[in-house]
Amino acid sequence: MTLLTCFKAYDIRGQLGEELNEQIAYRIGRAFGEFLHPTGKPKTVVIGGDVRPTSEELKRAVSKGLMDSGINVIDLGMTGTEEIYFATNYLSVDGGVEVTASHNPMDYNGMKLVREGSRPISCDNGLMDIQRIAEENIFREPEIKGSITQKSVLDAYIDHLMTYVDVCNFKPLKLVVNAGNGAAGPVVDALEDRFKALNMPIELVKVNHEPDGNFPNGIPNPMLVENREDTRDAVLEHRADMGIAWDGDFDRCFLFDEQGQFIDSYYVVGLLAEAFLQKHPDEKIIYDPRLIWNTIDLVNAIGGQAIQSKSGHSFMKDRM
Repeated sequence: MTLLTCFKAYDIRGQLGEELNEQIAYRIGRAFGEFLHPTGKPKTVVIGGDVRPTSEELKRAVSKGLMDSGINVIDLGMTGTEEIYFATNYLSVDGGVEVTASHNPMDYNGMKLVREGSRPISCDNGLMDIQRIAEENIFREPEIKGSITQKSVLDAYIDHLMTYVDVCNFKPLKLVVNAGNGAAGPVVDALEDRFKALNMPIELVKVNHEPDGNFPNGIPNPMLVENREDTRDAVLEHRADMGIAWDGDFDRCFLFDEQGQFIDSYYVVGLLAEAFLQKHPDEKIIYDPRLIWNTIDLVNAIGGQAIQSKSGHSFMKDRM
């Protein structure tokens, strides 16, 4: 039995070649399929991938593994992780897979898995079972293999994003948006089209916007100080109100103020907690151990309840 070292605490990540390749991706697809339907009942999974050159071939391998285990696959094409989370719930399917290495180096790739309702899968609730099945490499043969279809949920995803804002309350804003040549660009374009259709007074200044898996402007990881210059400089040059930068699969965004200064996520968590508690008083706010005092103080001051979780989106969502 071959041990698969690409399985981590709440996702799958590995160096291309020995740790993660098409053969391993196929086995992960088979294992995920058996995990989702141990009784053989037909299921459906959505799948997407980021802009990295290897994501498409790994996506095909995972899809084949899923279909060979009897799972029907809906291929959403190039997507960010948040689109997969949205589509899994929106389409009422049984699971979702995003092939992505996020902000990791070029010689890496990986996967993020969810089950029905976009419920996260981590080492606490199923990821180790999927790893075991993939490592054993002994799979059931389904009565009927699955099929694959292509679909886009971008319009529905934009509809969903717009529910978070009150269109009538927007004042004129100039925003620098840095997609880092990752998967965020097409979603930003679709949002811009919606802003224009609604006559919203928002101007977008796009930086490193076109998807390019070779990342000519560096790996999209604004946590690194050296990767913040493009956003900062554009904010200052265009006298923007703020800047927003995403990582490669846009499940993380980073904010810059009107002076181009990076706003530490420590303070962003507090601001978000305050905003949500104003809409939903007395609710619970889950935070991770890296962001403590400011969050606790703000939540308590507004009358909310601060609850600490292990770091990692899967663990935090599981507590929710």
